[in-house]
Amino acid sequence: MTEQYVLDLQDVDETQVAVVGGKGAHLGGLSRLEGIRVPGGFCVTTDAFRRIMAETPSIDDRLDQLARLNPDDREAIRTLSAQIRRTIEGIAVPGDLAAAITRALARIGEQAAYAVRSSATAEDLPTASFAGQQDTYLNVVGPTAILQHVGRCWASLFTERAVTYRQRNGIDHRTVHMAVVVQQMVFPHAAGILFTADPVTGNRKVATVDAGFGLGEALVSGLVNPDVFKVRRGAVVAKAIAAKQRAVHALPAGGTQEVAIDPQRQEQPALTDAQVVRLVQLGRRIEAHFGRPQDIEWCLVDDDFRIVQSRPITTLFLIPETDDQENHVYVSVGHQQMMTDPMKPLGFSMWQLTAMASMHEAGGRLFVDVTRRLASPASRAALLDVMGRGDPLVRDALETVLDHDDFVPSLPDAGPAGPPVGRAATPIETDPAIVTELIERSQASIAALERDIRTKAGPALFDFLLEAFQEHKRVLSDPLSMQAIMAGMEATWWLNDKLQEWLGEKNAADTLTLSAPDNITSEMGLALLDVADVIRPQPKVVAFLQDVEDEGFLDELAKLVGGAEARDAIEAYLDRYGMRCVGEIDITRPRWRERPTTLVPVILDNVRNFEPGAAERRFEQGRQKAREKEQDVLSRLRALPDGDRKADETKRMIDRVRTFIGYREYPKYGIIRRYFVYKQALLEEAERLVQANVLPEQEDIFYLTFQELHAAVRSNQVDGQLIQQRKDAFRSYHALTPPRVLTSDGEAVTGAYRRDDVPAGALIGLAVSAGTIEGRARVILDMAEADLEAGDILVTTFTDPSWSPLFVGIAGLVTEVGGLMTHGAVIAREYGLPAVVGVERATRLIRDGQRIRVHGTDGYVEILP
Repeated sequence: MTEQYVLDLQDVDETQVAVVGGKGAHLGGLSRLEGIRVPGGFCVTTDAFRRIMAETPSIDDRLDQLARLNPDDREAIRTLSAQIRRTIEGIAVPGDLAAAITRALARIGEQAAYAVRSSATAEDLPTASFAGQQDTYLNVVGPTAILQHVGRCWASLFTERAVTYRQRNGIDHRTVHMAVVVQQMVFPHAAGILFTADPVTGNRKVATVDAGFGLGEALVSGLVNPDVFKVRRGAVVAKAIAAKQRAVHALPAGGTQEVAIDPQRQEQPALTDAQVVRLVQLGRRIEAHFGRPQDIEWCLVDDDFRIVQSRPITTLFLIPETDDQENHVYVSVGHQQMMTDPMKPLGFSMWQLTAMASMHEAGGRLFVDVTRRLASPASRAALLDVMGRGDPLVRDALETVLDHDDFVPSLPDAGPAGPPVGRAATPIETDPAIVTELIERSQASIAALERDIRTKAGPALFDFLLEAFQEHKRVLSDPLSMQAIMAGMEATWWLNDKLQEWLGEKNAADTLTLSAPDNITSEMGLALLDVADVIRPQPKVVAFLQDVEDEGFLDELAKLVGGAEARDAIEAYLDRYGMRCVGEIDITRPRWRERPTTLVPVILDNVRNFEPGAAERRFEQGRQKAREKEQDVLSRLRALPDGDRKADETKRMIDRVRTFIGYREYPKYGIIRRYFVYKQALLEEAERLVQANVLPEQEDIFYLTFQELHAAVRSNQVDGQLIQQRKDAFRSYHALTPPRVLTSDGEAVTGAYRRDDVPAGALIGLAVSAGTIEGRARVILDMAEADLEAGDILVTTFTDPSWSPLFVGIAGLVTEVGGLMTHGAVIAREYGLPAVVGVERATRLIRDGQRIRVHGTDGYVEILP
């Protein structure tokens, strides 16, 4: 039995994470690689840890207590985790286990110095590194000290930070076990870390080496700044040599100490360029073995590199898979669609099947490959123009990539560029009847879908849906619809450009489009004010709604005085808008109809903050302001040279923008209405799979692509392991920040505004809705937790149409994501809210409750003292 407690490093590999933990498994795999030198040693396996835990019953009760704690209750976690650590450290290692460890030491050398390192089973995984969460002890000498430090490593599974990390990531404490790696110490001249991909930009072709004198502990602990080398294509392309004033050295009797470095040596490089290049070559071999970029700890001993750890770099954004070796440039779909959260597989595969452009998935996000358009000068100019008008950061990021030497190939203009991006072929008349006709066409198509899908089930449903997706795309690509959208956008651009040129006025179209007709999204916000009007006079209904938690609350509501009318008002709202929700392009997200409690805080805010009849008044005030602005602009134009012509042209454009700009929101509404019909049908299929014991629960289908779900329904079989892997991957994708532009080298390019016309310290963004407002910032990441007062300024990551009910009650808007024509910008203008979007890290730089000033005309935000 004793042999399973200890395994030699040479006898383990990456398949044995459950036995020797992530670190041990990686080191075992590395020790078998030709040309890679790993200090010798052994692993104390997870069997030993499990035995210790099983023989200490008091730990079991404490683990139960720990599981019940809130991850934010820092004090309780600190206290309980410290008790568990003390208990484990106090356990005497059983005799047969101690003997197995001592025998392994005797084979290598009992009085040699060792590094004793924790190796947890949930560590150095592809999706979660857990870096630095458990303990490492260097230069431990003698069997007694080693046994003591093995106990400390077991206990370090319950450091406060490791416990909190697991709680936040939904990892059960009992499923993680601790092995311990006991490895011969090396006493290096220099040590450090090699990243086989650039950890800042994500570029997989650039390796970064951090190096310092002595043991690597000095760098890891932040004691010294390292020398930093960057290597590309086998050559050092950049380096920064630091003044390394201190190092960590081993003491002869055990332990380590900080020592000062001779001033003559401090600014000498810790490695020569040749050594750096050789180290990166070793790193590339390790990366190839593990199949993904690695974060590698290394030591230099007598001009020979020893590898003491390698783990995956989990912070890099993933790269779309391709079947070629060509360079590719991808633009984020999420930044255009105001939804940068990861999507589940059913969500992104459905969007791919119903979108007008070909899309590639990476990290749960979708991207469009624009390489061909960038390659030919004519299509490049059109793409940069339309991207720049929507989101200057995307344009700047694309220009940054174009500046890279030869990354984007050059094609002649005659190449397969296709028509210019987003331009309508021929203009249309300014006729409101066009919009009416388009809306009627869309409604008729959706009514037919709802009627025809009712009779479909099993494989026949999927055949029907594939045809329905073609109809979906036909409606989206209706030339008249495209022309109407472009007419509204181009009239907006024309007005802003010309009125700035002729009258020196910025963003004049923002006021001219207030309360434009036929805007389904702004109507949705105003309609919830009407719902509040029904509820406001009924105190029992208001009191009931304040405590609502259950999604079935509408049935209970009807039993109260005035409750039936309140229920009917909410039901009517849900009939028209219940298919919407935050992140609605992901079909798997819960819709308002499925989770109506989401709307309750917004309804209550409206009850509290508004007087009866507010919706009609708001709309009328906007229309009046737009009319006054129109008269003001036209009279000023007529006073100019050639004024009558300018005024007449402007009047035509104002009529055009007011006719078509509201329709900009309708196609998305049509998409989301269709999505809810598709979803309900697919959930019925899922229920059949649950009844047939093929799936444990309905929502497991969200972790299959549409194509995989189709196959599952045909075969009545599902790969449960695949679903679990997808759930783990989806959880890990939340930690990744999707870039606006991504290259096939993995470089994440965010873009910059490159402006010098803003005050020092201001947060720069994109001006999308004119005006200046000062107020209290409310940083809200979840619409269901909104608690707004009149005059508040909403600060959030992104706003899709589902946020518009909040817009009626706020004074201004700041988002991290967005462009001139994204939904949040359109609705902000519609309601006359000063708004700045595309403000990088706004939700982290602005604190909830701070006073801020939003400069919606000039595109920046000031944080006030």
